[in-house]
Amino acid sequence: MGRTRQPNERLGQLIREAGRPNEALARALCAVAARHNDPARPSRVSVTQWVRQGVTPSGNIPQYLAEVLTSWLNRDITLAAMDLGNEQPDLRDWNLDTLKSLAALGRIDVDVERRQLLRTLTYSLGALSIPPDSWWEHMARTGSRGVTQRRAGQADVDAVREMAGLFSQLDQRRGGGHGRTAVAQYLLTDVGEFLHGTFASDQIRRDMFSAASELAYLAGWTAFDNGEHPIAQHYYTVAVKLAAEADDPAMAGHVLRAMAHQAVDLRKPHHAVKVAEASVAGDRYGLASPRERSLLGVVHARALAAAGRTTEANAALLRAERDLSAASLGDDEPGRVFFFGEASLAHETASALRDLGDLDGAARQFARSVATRQASSFTRTHAVTLGHLGLVKARQHAIEEACTIWSRSLDAMQTVRSARTRDVALQIRSALSPYRGRRLATIDVVDRRAAEYLATTI
Repeated sequence: MGRTRQPNERLGQLIREAGRPNEALARALCAVAARHNDPARPSRVSVTQWVRQGVTPSGNIPQYLAEVLTSWLNRDITLAAMDLGNEQPDLRDWNLDTLKSLAALGRIDVDVERRQLLRTLTYSLGALSIPPDSWWEHMARTGSRGVTQRRAGQADVDAVREMAGLFSQLDQRRGGGHGRTAVAQYLLTDVGEFLHGTFASDQIRRDMFSAASELAYLAGWTAFDNGEHPIAQHYYTVAVKLAAEADDPAMAGHVLRAMAHQAVDLRKPHHAVKVAEASVAGDRYGLASPRERSLLGVVHARALAAAGRTTEANAALLRAERDLSAASLGDDEPGRVFFFGEASLAHETASALRDLGDLDGAARQFARSVATRQASSFTRTHAVTLGHLGLVKARQHAIEEACTIWSRSLDAMQTVRSARTRDVALQIRSALSPYRGRRLATIDVVDRRAAEYLATTI
């Protein structure tokens, strides 16, 4: 441990704001350290020394402090905010063997008896660190090599991509609660065998790793949509590593965009901005199709909006709109962006405007999204969009109009199993709580329907 000359007032203020005793902070830090197999065991006395004497925590304790205080205060706490220096990338997860990580995660995920181990996984702010350029170059140059006699050709790559497309369409209609483990099982078994085998050419190897990255991303996305955030993050990390070994920057950008989206939803705007910026950096944006550029850009805008960076968010929204206008159905674009069009851009734009406090603009964009989406193919997002439109209307004190919209949202979500539709139902009930007991028929019906949906999707 090193010493500074003055007490650490910034750290002390954050701990006081959290309203927890030093002993509780020490226990939380020990738990985080244990999850990382770190032998560090700070005590109550350690916390006192850091604050009163300006002692600098050793090892990875500063990162653990940031993680705990971020969770307690429900906002991003950086090392600089605690007066403990600048952010340092945590590359432990990125440096693990890609195929071993995938196999270990998949075995736990698909084994009913072992799935309880998933509870030990945590959503890690450290895992949102972006590896340096040298890491990407190393992964592309020294990718995993086959150890079995299974040989894959172009037809096998096409089959994996086709399966990814089928799983993605199911997710869009039914939500991440349907078929999530089927994605994981296919990735672990069929695709895992291909990845451990040999290939007809180096290009086929790269294409297979890229296809596997898309499936790992989809496993992560369905877990995210199902509210299983730690396992989603682990799949996303594996997906980025597979894309890096495939030397497919656009695929890597697609996954980083999803990681940024998750960080926004989990109210980690500072970290979301960093990951979103990485998703639109260099070839990840430059080699993407116009449609995918728009997708990356609008999530970047959402992260900036969540962080309160209004001017930059508005500029990013304009760029995303320009990129989508340049897209054409005739473009040679990857199947993974089939879902992203005018309706999706409007939905994400509305979310950004809402976070910036522009409720009128948000209402217009949510309504535009509803009007332009093919609801039968994208049922989950349609239900969520209607729910968010109603919530904006409720904030504008148009509660009867909100109830009409919410009724349509609840109609749409009946065949959907998704943590995001559940969250909409919970927010509907919260918004209607001041009106309970007033015997207002329309409000009571919507409130009861939301409660029934929640009861049937536990």
